Amino acid sequence: MKPLRIAIINIHGLIKSTGLEIGRDADNGGQTRYVYEFAEYLSRHPLVKQVHLITRLIDDPALDDTYALPVEIINDKLDIRRIPFAGKRYRMKEELWPYLDEFVTNTMQYLKASGIIPDWIHSHYGDAGYAAVELSNLLKVPFVHTAHSLGIAKREKLKAMGMTEEEGERKFRFTTRIAAENATLTHARFIVTSTDQEQETYEKYPAHSKAVFHTIPPGVDTEKFIPYYQLQPGVDQKTEEMQRRYWVSEYIEKFLSVPHKPCILALSRPDLRKNLHTLIDVYGQDKELQSMANLVIFAGIRKDIEKMPESEREVLVQILLLMDKYDLYGKLAIPKKHDVENEVATIYRYCAEKRGVFASLALHETFGLTIIEAASSGLPVVSTNNGGPAEIIPQCENGLLVDPLNPVEIASAIKRIISDDILWRAYSNAGVLNTQKYFSWQHHVDQYMQWVEKSFASSKSPRAEVVSDRMKLAEYLFATDIDGTLISEEYGHPGLNALISFLNDRPQNLALAYASGRSVKLVRNVIQEMQLPQPEFLVCSVGSQIYYRQGNDYVLDKGWRTHLDKNWNRDEVSKRMESLDWLELQEAEGQNPHKISYYLKDKQFKESQLKAVLGKLLPQLSIIVSHDLYLDLLPRQASKGKALRYLCKKWSIPYSHLITAGDSGNDLDMLTGSGKGIIVGNHAAELIAIKGNKNLYRAAGYAAEGILEGLEHYGILPEDALQNVS
Repeated sequence: MKPLRIAIINIHGLIKSTGLEIGRDADNGGQTRYVYEFAEYLSRHPLVKQVHLITRLIDDPALDDTYALPVEIINDKLDIRRIPFAGKRYRMKEELWPYLDEFVTNTMQYLKASGIIPDWIHSHYGDAGYAAVELSNLLKVPFVHTAHSLGIAKREKLKAMGMTEEEGERKFRFTTRIAAENATLTHARFIVTSTDQEQETYEKYPAHSKAVFHTIPPGVDTEKFIPYYQLQPGVDQKTEEMQRRYWVSEYIEKFLSVPHKPCILALSRPDLRKNLHTLIDVYGQDKELQSMANLVIFAGIRKDIEKMPESEREVLVQILLLMDKYDLYGKLAIPKKHDVENEVATIYRYCAEKRGVFASLALHETFGLTIIEAASSGLPVVSTNNGGPAEIIPQCENGLLVDPLNPVEIASAIKRIISDDILWRAYSNAGVLNTQKYFSWQHHVDQYMQWVEKSFASSKSPRAEVVSDRMKLAEYLFATDIDGTLISEEYGHPGLNALISFLNDRPQNLALAYASGRSVKLVRNVIQEMQLPQPEFLVCSVGSQIYYRQGNDYVLDKGWRTHLDKNWNRDEVSKRMESLDWLELQEAEGQNPHKISYYLKDKQFKESQLKAVLGKLLPQLSIIVSHDLYLDLLPRQASKGKALRYLCKKWSIPYSHLITAGDSGNDLDMLTGSGKGIIVGNHAAELIAIKGNKNLYRAAGYAAEGILEGLEHYGILPEDALQNVS
């Protein structure tokens, strides 16, 4: 397998090469570090040509300027590419769901324009999974997914805590998120899970049985989380470590009366599920434990508790109240801040030097990255037996598993490790060795790339579809109307066989689109009946819908659909039109969510009456009359021409390289907009007044014959081609 270009999609949160703001809020936890470190180590693999970490561009005065950089180079094989969408300010992930189609559109345009279309995509979290499904379908590129958390599990937990269904929808958009997660299970080549137990959390999804799962435990940066007895080589690094060691000591020891005692360390976000209150209860009720060790809790970063989110404020207030309840002053340290990127490793080593333990008592831990960080630093662990730690601890042999709701069991485990120097050393040494063996990023990436290789080997043509290559390589787009333009039964379809021959063998850099007033069903029918060349794109229902070819099928462009939703009130428009007796509503198959279609009775179009009825809604609409028979009402932003310009933008095809052909009024804006137009000789009366120019060619030939004439005029068809294909 040749080296791959890999796109890693991580849409929400704040990600950059230095100064990760872990703990800033719920969107900036371990996932952000996981994704960045995975990308960094993946870029070192010999079968990786380039890694692009794709995220959101954020230009917010309250944040670091780095998040507004379009490209951030990390090394010669890794960069961060930031895509603008959903405005400029920072938004939490729940706010981004309505804008994901915009992200897909902008990402498509960026990848094509930058010449960095990937061979493989890896999405992280549900929002990126939604985007990966769309991009994978568009580009014919396989993708894999890592969930990090799941909507169904979160919804059930919040419901158990008293949140109503309506509140959950409003705050977390669970219906949208869960549907996206289910689609990801259906379409991903495989799902990456951290533990075997994690796979069980997917069982409530309908598509669970369709998915392939591979357990690949996350890695720990063994170059950063080094054993407590080892200093990083080099004078500068040694000096920096000494500085960090000093400041970590300052953070902790200013709280403590007897700072030389061992430390019981807890390090997590202030989240009720992390169960910090149980740890304080255990410590506060056990005088022997208090005499043996100090308790050190790093619960995120805080400035003013009153200004923190309610859920975090509740946890921190509870910690302070318990501290007072058990009179733990001088025994319990609760530092307000630390440098998350650079000082966490030092905190583990500080506690290891004190012969302490790391306590992780979450009610359920999906994986337990902090456990392997502590292990890599030589700090033994007492951990919850629920979730990932139940698989990590037996493999690492670096501590004890406990019931996180059993105070006696927790206290006994902590005291056993602290009081037994031989056991402490055994857990410390085993943790260091086994982390390097089983949980390093190098080990993770090697396993991952083995599964990637197998995926490509088992796929017949993961990167070889001609249609896919044409869509990716297209520099020109030819779009033609069908009825009266491409085909014309009235005139015996002149030139059709010659045009079909040319289009079937069209150059790789020329994409084909049919732009029709027909519905997608009727367009597909005529393609089959007339044996027309299969196009890359379908612009249907007068530009109100766009479809992409997917093998023998066509899928809707959701970005265009979302774009048309703006300022479109279909029900109100339909209601107002009911009073016009010179119109007859077309059949159901002629309607769609962004198109209302009528027949003109007796070929009457009473424009003044129409405008009077629509009133203030008029600026929001496109009104299209064609062949003196049909009236279509669409959102203002919908038309054949606008749809084609959208495609050009999305696929980074210059507008000047768009060639269109048409014969009637509903083709007008695609013929006279950006690009080059061909009016066939058998055009409708409404096009008579349109003047030709260098970008609008009036063909003498009818239907397909006129198209061939126009293509030759514009140099798309070689001069001798007509002779060769006739």
